[in-house]
Amino acid sequence: MKKYFIALVAVLSLTVSQAQTVVGDATLPNTMKTGDTDLVLNGAGMREKIVFDLYAGGLYLSKKSKNASAIINADETMTIKLHIVSGLVSSKKMISAVDDGFDASMNGDTSALSNEIENFKALFSDKIVKTNVFDISYVKGKGTVVYKGGKELGTIKGLAFKKALFGIWLGEDPADDDLKEAMLKG
Repeated sequence: MKKYFIALVAVLSLTVSQAQTVVGDATLPNTMKTGDTDLVLNGAGMREKIVFDLYAGGLYLSKKSKNASAIINADETMTIKLHIVSGLVSSKKMISAVDDGFDASMNGDTSALSNEIENFKALFSDKIVKTNVFDISYVKGKGTVVYKGGKELGTIKGLAFKKALFGIWLGEDPADDDLKEAMLKG
């Protein structure tokens, strides 16, 4: 009987470990549901600054892809999950990084989306602490919905905004080249 119990525990452990991906100090699920769409983890990596790990980022798509441009431009439901792993990430620093990211994603001209960007940044005004998890989800027909710890913070409408936003991580001048590469493993 003891042998069967040990075998059962081993099988269950293997099943659970295959349902998640560990990135540094963060554990990301290999699948998730956004709206009515089942998504799979396309790839995940760590956002680093100098030698510090800041957050684990995962890209979730309905089907795996390595094509950054197609992902950015797709009018399809998808999510970027950010799992904060450092106390160095604050609301002020996140908002500053978002400004830099949109500037890079939009080649220095953010005027066309200035209202949407300001509304998006406001969603990060509450205190951010290590272990916070943000889901930045584009839901086809609805817009970009931001969640913190599973709680919906707000929605920004428009495909143009989604393209600029996902360009922060997947564009020609991404926030972190290694993270982009990891998210695009497909």
